[in-house]
Amino acid sequence: MRDYLLVYVNGKRHEIRGREAFFSLSEFLRRRLGLIGTKIVCSEGDCGACTVLVGRRAPIRYRAPIRYRAIDACIQFMFQLDGSHIVSVDALADNGQLSCVQQAMADGHGSQCGFCTPGFIMSMTGMLENQSQLSESQLCYGLAGNLCRCTGYTQIVEAGLKLSAAEHQRMDELFPAVNIATELESHAEEPLKLHAIWENVEHRLFSPVTLDQALTFLSDHPEAKVIAGATDVGVQMNKSLKQADIIIDLNRIAELESIEVEGDTLRLGACARWTAIETACKKLIPELHKFLALFGSPQIRNVGTIGGNIINASPIADSLPMLMVMDAQLELRSATATRSININQFYQGYKKLDLLPGELLTGISLPLPNAGDNLRLYKVSRRRDLDIASFTAAVRMQLDGAQIVQANIALGAVGPTVIRPRKAEAFLAGKRFSTETMQQAGEIAVDEVTPISDVRGSAEYRLQLTRNILIKYFYDLSEAAVAT
Repeated sequence: MRDYLLVYVNGKRHEIRGREAFFSLSEFLRRRLGLIGTKIVCSEGDCGACTVLVGRRAPIRYRAPIRYRAIDACIQFMFQLDGSHIVSVDALADNGQLSCVQQAMADGHGSQCGFCTPGFIMSMTGMLENQSQLSESQLCYGLAGNLCRCTGYTQIVEAGLKLSAAEHQRMDELFPAVNIATELESHAEEPLKLHAIWENVEHRLFSPVTLDQALTFLSDHPEAKVIAGATDVGVQMNKSLKQADIIIDLNRIAELESIEVEGDTLRLGACARWTAIETACKKLIPELHKFLALFGSPQIRNVGTIGGNIINASPIADSLPMLMVMDAQLELRSATATRSININQFYQGYKKLDLLPGELLTGISLPLPNAGDNLRLYKVSRRRDLDIASFTAAVRMQLDGAQIVQANIALGAVGPTVIRPRKAEAFLAGKRFSTETMQQAGEIAVDEVTPISDVRGSAEYRLQLTRNILIKYFYDLSEAAVAT
C-alpha cells in the first residue's frame, strides 16, 4: 500500500503527500512548482486557459510508450493523476527555442491579450501528438474547449494551419519517455491510501487498482465520495471550496474502462471515457458519434466518464435521453451482490437514485440500434459547442412503411428528471407517420412535462420545443429517406 502519489511534471519526478495530494492540478503547478504559464480563469473546465497534456502508459499498438492528451488542469485533482506525466506550456521551448506551435502563434499574431494563449498552444500540441496534419475542421473541433475573449480565432486557426507533425517535437523526444514509462509501470499495481489534515478536518483517500478493492472499501465506508473523471465534482469542489472527508478514486481500475461488443450489445465500463466511446461509436452508433462532438470539449471528453454522467443525475445530462430510449441496463455491484436495472427505473426524483449504500455503478449494457431503428438525438443550447443544454431529446421509432410500430421518446430539461412521455409514446403506436401525427403527439407530450424558467430558457420556450421536436424528427427522417 503506497502513501504517496508518483507523478512526473515536465520530465521531473515528484512524490506527493499530505495536503498537496488533494490540490487541483492547476493549483499544484502554480503554487507548488511556480509554473505560472498555466492560467486560471473559470475553474469550471469551460475556457481551456489551463489546458495541459497528461501522458499515461500507452497501449502496445501505440508508437510511443506514453500517450498524451489535453485536459483542463483546473478540474483535475492530483490524486487522479498518479502514474502520469504532466506537461505544461512552460516546458515546450527546447533550450530557448520555441516549439513549432509557439512559433506559429507568434508569427501569425495568434496571441492578443495573451491570457488564453497557453491553453490554445497546449491543445494544438496535443492534436499534433495524435494527428499528422491539422485541417481547418480538425482545428475548430479540437479547439472547441478553448475560448478567446479577444475574438482572435481567425489568426489562431491560421497559425494552426501552418503546422505539421514533421515540425513538431514530440513529447517522447523532449523527455526520456522510456525511463518515465518504466517507473510508472513499476508502481502501477500498488493501491494508494493518502491522508491530510487541514482546517482541523482529516481527509482520507483510497485509490484501488481492482474492483474488489473498491467494493470492499465502499462496504466499510458507504459515505465515501466516488470520483472518476471529476468534470462535475471538480467544479463543485472549486466553487464550494470544500472536499469530501473520504474519497475513493476509480481512475486506476482498468476493468472499469472496458469497451466491448457482445452480440448486439455495447458493454461499457462505468469509467469508459467519452473520447474512447466516441471512437467506438463511429461505426456502431453513428448518431451517437455525431452527437458526442457537442458533448463538452476534447479536454472534458478525455477525462469525463459515462458513469459520472449517469450518477450525477442531472435532468440536462446529454447522454441520458439516448440511454433511456435504448433501454440501457445498468450493472450495480456491492461487496456482496450484483444486480441489473433498466436506466428508466434508476431515477426516482431529482438527484434521487435507486442506489443502495455500498453499491457502485460498474457497467452499462447498451443495445445497439438494429436495422429497423430510426434514432435521432437533439440538443438545443445557446452555443453550439461546450454549452449546457436548454433542452435535450432522443427519439427512436420503428416503422413499417408509413406506420409507426413503436416509439421511444426521452426529453431533458423539462422536469426534475429526464422524462419519458409515456402517453405520447402510446398514442404514436400504430399511427401513420405524418406531420399531423407528430403534432398531436407533441401536444400530448406537453401535458407530461413540467419545465421551469431559468437562465437557459423560459418554461414556455421549453414547452414549445417539446411540441416541435417530433415534427423536426419527422422532417429529419423524411430528408434522410430522400437523400438515400
